[in-house]
Amino acid sequence: MNRAFQAIETLLALLLAAMVIMVFGNVVLRYVFNSGIVVSEELSRIFFVWITFIGAVVAMRDGSHLGMDTFVRALTRRGRIVCCVLSQSLILVCCAMLLHGTWLQHEVNASTLAPVTEIPMIWVHGVVYLSASGIGFHALVKLCRAVTGRIRDSELLETSASEEIPPVAAAERAER
Repeated sequence: MNRAFQAIETLLALLLAAMVIMVFGNVVLRYVFNSGIVVSEELSRIFFVWITFIGAVVAMRDGSHLGMDTFVRALTRRGRIVCCVLSQSLILVCCAMLLHGTWLQHEVNASTLAPVTEIPMIWVHGVVYLSASGIGFHALVKLCRAVTGRIRDSELLETSASEEIPPVAAAERAER
């Protein structure tokens, strides 16, 4: 699983690098040569959408989504587990709604072409299949672990008050 996420993070880095190169190249072309590559603008927007949705899956795994856990910290372990079950259930419902909505729009997106690249728009909106499935799978695993009582205390507080160090990463460093 770690290798899969390393591959995903590599993909994110490549998409970001391509996006930066296309945007920077277009800026240089516009200012120096008074022209530009129209395709690069559209592709960079598509890459940005993919980075956002794929990055959400990575952030879910790392526990680096921002959140407020003041209330949850004040609860007992049982209360934290109840909150965890509720939040993971809500995440699953949201993922199911995203998947269902994307499925309903699939045919429309598959037959609609992007204006410049003429790529079917399902290549833009279809990333929701990957994102909702990845986040939903993570939420389902965590929900099962919470219901069976096999969840660690550090996992019950998986939100970050700061973007500096995700709590799961900090907990893993402390365990080493």
